[in-house]
Amino acid sequence: MRSIWKGSLGFGLVSIPVKLYSAVQTSTLDLDMLDARDHERIRYQRVNEKTHKEVPYDKIVKGYKMDDDYIIVEEADFEAAAPEKSKVIEIESFVDIGDVNPMFYETSYYTEPDTKNNKAYALLLQALKKSGKAGLARFVLRSTESLCIVHPVDNVLVVTRIRFGQEIRDTSELNIADDVNISKKELDVGLALINQYAEDFDVSKFKDEYNDELLKIIKAKAKGKRPTIKKLKPHKTKSNDLYDQLMESLKTKKGA
Repeated sequence: MRSIWKGSLGFGLVSIPVKLYSAVQTSTLDLDMLDARDHERIRYQRVNEKTHKEVPYDKIVKGYKMDDDYIIVEEADFEAAAPEKSKVIEIESFVDIGDVNPMFYETSYYTEPDTKNNKAYALLLQALKKSGKAGLARFVLRSTESLCIVHPVDNVLVVTRIRFGQEIRDTSELNIADDVNISKKELDVGLALINQYAEDFDVSKFKDEYNDELLKIIKAKAKGKRPTIKKLKPHKTKSNDLYDQLMESLKTKKGA
């Protein structure tokens, strides 16, 4: 793996030189857009909306629309707005990791200490594990300030970028009632169903099978074969009553 950031991880007066490595990778197939008539690749062009002519790259500027006009934003403006470059992930506080809503999670990075047997790294790792806490920090990545949590995963300190509060949309515009009447017996059976399906989280049990299936279809077509298409069978219930559906679900799970 190639590191994408070098700096230090700081908490209190302790500074740990670290490197960041991307902890995630995409599993999608790389598909090109083609012209259906001759299978030649399609290239994108930057076209003036009014003249319909292609615009040279060096003539393109960025603008922000205000009222009916655009305000041109220049490189100097981006630089002025960018946070001061820092090579420090400074932990500002420690929070219960369970209090961090999963909606805030973005992407994760592994940290690696500059030296294999770094005592401060090991100390922070073990202290976070024992306390159940995560460090809340900010750092600058690619000229953009990021909010993150520092948390342990096995024997590695992981930096997970999280969204700022203003990036989460308000739910007030959603058409959801807050006074739906749920009977006690419905709630009890619902809880029983949850407990019946409850298990320890093991992500290794789940695989992204879509791309594997798509690749099989592509390989079959390359050999001139007709791919086999899976058909979904909808699950039918005997009753439209919520309580009956819950009870049927309980019996189905037990039977399995």
